[in-house]
Amino acid sequence: MRTKEYRNSDKFLRNEFESSGVWGFSLIKKQEIDLNNVELIACSDTSKHDTQNLNKGVHFFTDDYRFESLYMHPERTLDKYSKYRFLLTPDYSLYSEMELWKQIDSIGKARWVGAYWQSKDLLVVPTISWAQPSSYRFCFDAIEHNSVVAVGMIGCKGSRIAFMKGYNAMLEAINPSAIICFGSPFPEMEGNIISVDYLSSRKVERNGR
Repeated sequence: MRTKEYRNSDKFLRNEFESSGVWGFSLIKKQEIDLNNVELIACSDTSKHDTQNLNKGVHFFTDDYRFESLYMHPERTLDKYSKYRFLLTPDYSLYSEMELWKQIDSIGKARWVGAYWQSKDLLVVPTISWAQPSSYRFCFDAIEHNSVVAVGMIGCKGSRIAFMKGYNAMLEAINPSAIICFGSPFPEMEGNIISVDYLSSRKVERNGR
């Protein structure tokens, strides 16, 4: 692709989807999702040959390197992921030690990937994450109110107060109809929580076993 063509391409501009919020993140729209018997499978356990776990949703609560290519080359895994029941948006790292621009970039990439999947008629659940209170200015943006969302509990046990402050800010900003909670929720977490056991999500059936 020549320079002028690339400069005007969707892959460079990332402006092909409806945007929302001060940062112009791609909007992830509310979708109706069957919340009966919710099970999840890690992105690293999926396979293009899998036929045993297709009733599960795919989660990305794992190391970023396992799904970094979703933003740069989302078409490469479309056939594989489209087989599953639904997709959580990728959980790009959002650490308090990161500079704010990096946190914004992580949220922007996750929202774009979710909007891309929705444009391909896939069922998408936005993963919500946050860092320090300054991240609340953008980390809940571009999610339609009353959507089903997902949160991850892995690594949150040692920062309970900070987690709950962000969780309550998320409830106020999005007012989700349900929260798919990956891991054991804290007792004080309010809302329509659908808890998914972490260990069970790693016990996947394999073809031929």
